Amino acid sequence: RVLSEMAALGFRATELGPIDWLPLHPGALRAVLQRHGLELVGGFVPLVLHELDAGAVRERAERIGRVLAAGGADVFVAAIVMDDDWAEPQPLDDAAWGRLAAHLDELAELVAGLGLELVLHPHAGTLVEREPEIERVLAQSHAALCLDTGHLTIAGADPADFVRRHGERIAHVHLKDVDEAVAGRYRAGELSLVEATQGGLFRPLGQGDANIGEVIDLLERTGYGRWLVLEQDTTITGEEPPVGRGPVLDVQASVAYLNELAPREEEVPQT
Repeated sequence: RVLSEMAALGFRATELGPIDWLPLHPGALRAVLQRHGLELVGGFVPLVLHELDAGAVRERAERIGRVLAAGGADVFVAAIVMDDDWAEPQPLDDAAWGRLAAHLDELAELVAGLGLELVLHPHAGTLVEREPEIERVLAQSHAALCLDTGHLTIAGADPADFVRRHGERIAHVHLKDVDEAVAGRYRAGELSLVEATQGGLFRPLGQGDANIGEVIDLLERTGYGRWLVLEQDTTITGEEPPVGRGPVLDVQASVAYLNELAPREEEVPQT
């Protein structure tokens, strides 16, 4: 249903989604996407990089990277988690931060050998979420960045200012809009990320506080010409919404907003 709704809205590409949601066999993956006229852009991969032994992480990254590459993807989107269960992040010492950055660069080289570019995704609930953590990794590694307007806003940063300061490191973009009032409650610990999402944290593009229009203008000025990935995060409990209802309506609103910003000849949603 999700892929069908994407195709009906005119999307022509997608990311992999949560690991194991789409098939991790390249042939099966291509078949599923081709049925809906979709290409593969990349995939989001949570990784544990601060521990001494990164052998298992390298094996996992290579396995998933080979699937992404065989599926025609461009990017390997890495988030750095505390452990495989996404435990609450704990403070790291200098040695652990050094290992994290070194392992990140090693994996970037590994996936580059597969034809992919690794991009670091600052993400809520991970070790690299807020600006001090992002700045530390940027200073210690050579990794490119995934600009996620939603997660930067959730962390209390200004995505537009982030583009001004780090535009040359941005190699991939996730577009989300955020209700700052709900985000503030999440930052204060009043709500979990799931509870905040249920409470309206993520809004259609242009209806929140992530300055999406300014971000897109700044990206154009920097010469960014790669994928814009539209993410409409939601939490559905109980029965699925009827066909034609639910998250698809917010996505329609987001596409309409992007088309208002785009030159007339570019009115084609990307992903």
